[in-house]
Amino acid sequence: MADKFSPTNPAPADRLIVALDFDNAAEANRLIEKLEGAVNFYKVGWQLFLGEGWPFIRTLLEAGRKVFLDLKINDIDRTVEAALANMPNEFAGRLELLTIHGGSSTVAAAKQGRGDNDKPCLLMLTVLSSMDAADLKDLSPDGAMPDTDAIVLRRAQQALDAGCEGLIASGSSVRALRRELRNREFLIVTPGIRPTDSGHDDHKRTLTPRQAIAGGADYLVVGRPITQSPDPLQATQSIIADIQAALVQ
Repeated sequence: MADKFSPTNPAPADRLIVALDFDNAAEANRLIEKLEGAVNFYKVGWQLFLGEGWPFIRTLLEAGRKVFLDLKINDIDRTVEAALANMPNEFAGRLELLTIHGGSSTVAAAKQGRGDNDKPCLLMLTVLSSMDAADLKDLSPDGAMPDTDAIVLRRAQQALDAGCEGLIASGSSVRALRRELRNREFLIVTPGIRPTDSGHDDHKRTLTPRQAIAGGADYLVVGRPITQSPDPLQATQSIIADIQAALVQ
């Protein structure tokens, strides 16, 4: 774990990132109010960002909340560098996490555009949690069944060698990354988290909160098990309890 991006031993509640996958700020704020005091780290992706943009990010930061901007930036290197450099000054260095998607040169371009700021921590997307070996097989020119963890590991090594500070990884890849890259410091943020009593939705490589933390994840991204729960606060507290249980094992 890279200390400049997260505390050495984050409290269980600080490891939970709630995904604000809503159409507008009003819906997102209703959930935030319900979770007041329980969680303080939120993910904003394309769905909400395209609707509300930087003004909504500003309200989160002004309230002292941590923000993970999940935009999976992927383009030619010049555009990636320009995009990071074009981030408004009031947000540069204040966002906690930002996703990118590409190769080694994408990492270099993003870091160049970020400049002297330590934040946002750059997270490379490895393989989407909505994809499994069967999906990757469809992309293979010879139709061979691929080893998903091996693909994730290769992409992870390339990203880290290029200076990326963290990875988005799900399923069995979390434990595999910690095992194979045990001598390296990097952040793992894990989406597709599903409590034992929750459906998988469109995530094919899921983990429970306890499995993810025990496997080596630093932060967990949770959306629908909280946002679509009849009692979001209780669902959040249950997930935090699972995180705590994994940390004391």
